[in-house]
Amino acid sequence: MSIVELHIRPLSGALGAEIFGVDVASDLSEKLVAELRAALVEHLVIFFRDQSLSEAQHLTFADRFGEVIEYPMVKGLEAYPKIIPVIKLEHERVNFGGLWHSDMAYTKAPPMGSILVARELPPYGGDTLFANMYMAYDALSVGMKDMLEGMCAVNSSAKADVSATREDRMKTDAKVGEDHESVGVHPVIRTHPESGRKLIYLNPAHTVRFENMTQEESEPLLNYLYAHQTRPEFTCRFSWRPGSIAFWDNRAAQHNPINDYHGHKRVMHRVTLAGDKPV
Repeated sequence: MSIVELHIRPLSGALGAEIFGVDVASDLSEKLVAELRAALVEHLVIFFRDQSLSEAQHLTFADRFGEVIEYPMVKGLEAYPKIIPVIKLEHERVNFGGLWHSDMAYTKAPPMGSILVARELPPYGGDTLFANMYMAYDALSVGMKDMLEGMCAVNSSAKADVSATREDRMKTDAKVGEDHESVGVHPVIRTHPESGRKLIYLNPAHTVRFENMTQEESEPLLNYLYAHQTRPEFTCRFSWRPGSIAFWDNRAAQHNPINDYHGHKRVMHRVTLAGDKPV
């Protein structure tokens, strides 16, 4: 096993870092895996360029960081059911997951992270935005932090906006019926299990209302927090190239794939890692 010298270059002042000097398809040492995990916790999303990764190698790489789990809403690849194809075809107008969100917040124990590999890219567009939920929390007033502390929010898999982004894939690859709903109730202010830092754990794709409040009562404050979470200074933007990989910390970062490549095909493969119950 060769010695690898890791090079980390931050992508923005908020979050994100490109990692150089690593072939993710190789047999990574325990030391290197630990360094990559530390970079993920620090930067919230890490990117790799110019990688050649088969489906089997994708799963092997992910397995070094945690338990790989299946996505509950749509089927994975036939030969690799734990790999989800994230596809937009030339004739489609809506992209899968095309709004700000953290993955699967509607589950009891949402994922620790996801690893996305570019397989087929449009000639332009299709970038992905990421946002730092630590910074969003830190920028709140003391009064707002005090009010949100101890509150919980209800998250649903059936919220209309995100359901609309899954319609094309649900027509062909659904694992559940149209009326299926998964619900997860989680703290609004979450403490990250590795960094110990507090962050805002809400997202516009899945959060429906505050616990013990109606949707109508909840909406004004939720809408304020959604806009606050994705202020430009809390974000970074990643431009995909063939061989690019993104690995994000789903506990403390949100992401938003930009839908600006109508008439072109985009194919990505995503693997999801098990997480724990937010506290």
